Amino acid sequence: MVRLLQIEFIKLWNNRASKILISSYFVLLTSIALIAAIKFDIGPIKFHLAEIGIFNFPYIWHFNTFVTAFFKLFLAIVIVSMMANEYSNKTIKQNLIDGLSKKEFILSKFLTVISFALVSTVFVFVVSLILGSIYSDYDELSIVFSDLEFLVAFFVKLVGFFSFCLFLGILVKRSAFSLGFLVIWQILEGITTGLIRWKLFDKETTEMVMGFFPLQSMYNLIKEPITRLEAVQTVADQVGEKINLDYQVHWYEILIVLGWTAIFIYLSYALLKKRDL
Repeated sequence: MVRLLQIEFIKLWNNRASKILISSYFVLLTSIALIAAIKFDIGPIKFHLAEIGIFNFPYIWHFNTFVTAFFKLFLAIVIVSMMANEYSNKTIKQNLIDGLSKKEFILSKFLTVISFALVSTVFVFVVSLILGSIYSDYDELSIVFSDLEFLVAFFVKLVGFFSFCLFLGILVKRSAFSLGFLVIWQILEGITTGLIRWKLFDKETTEMVMGFFPLQSMYNLIKEPITRLEAVQTVADQVGEKINLDYQVHWYEILIVLGWTAIFIYLSYALLKKRDL
């Protein structure tokens, strides 16, 4: 496994575009700390984003994993480009000639996917821990290390999404077309949601059905955290609205994404095995 990972990271390290994208991704993950600097002072109105509780433990685990998940597109570009380069540079054929089996080739790509997801998760954990230590109103260990299931969901979400991108990279062979297919798939899921809601089911049933679709199931792992914020809940109570949403990470949602991950990796291998290189 270590040998397979070494092969992949050597390829990435020798690719200038990949190095820039990976570096940009982790800079963006760190930039979430800049949210703490956002202040508005307009006459008597003083607004400091860090003071409304977004960096309080354990809420910070929910907020940071939700926000930073949007940056995953940077690594998605790296993954589809990685596959496109394998075809354009003929390295995939050379690897197979040098003794690497097709199963080992797919395994090396999947290990890279897991590495990206794991490093991202650890990175978000460290950044969140530092921000929480500075800004959180709570420092009891039982509170600090509660709700860590959002980090598990973040890891599973990235593994699932990157596995989908890996499959698209093998299927389409061109990075631009792979990313275009990803956008089209997102649009198709949106259209399907509208059609099901219009013709078949109510909102709740539609959401349940769409929860089995790949991109929607990945999104469902970490629900939006804004309405969970205490300040938002207080404002809602004052205007007579009651926000009662389920923000928790559920085991069956994780299983659905893991199921799609297995499907994408298997299809990647089946496609590569069938294809004449």
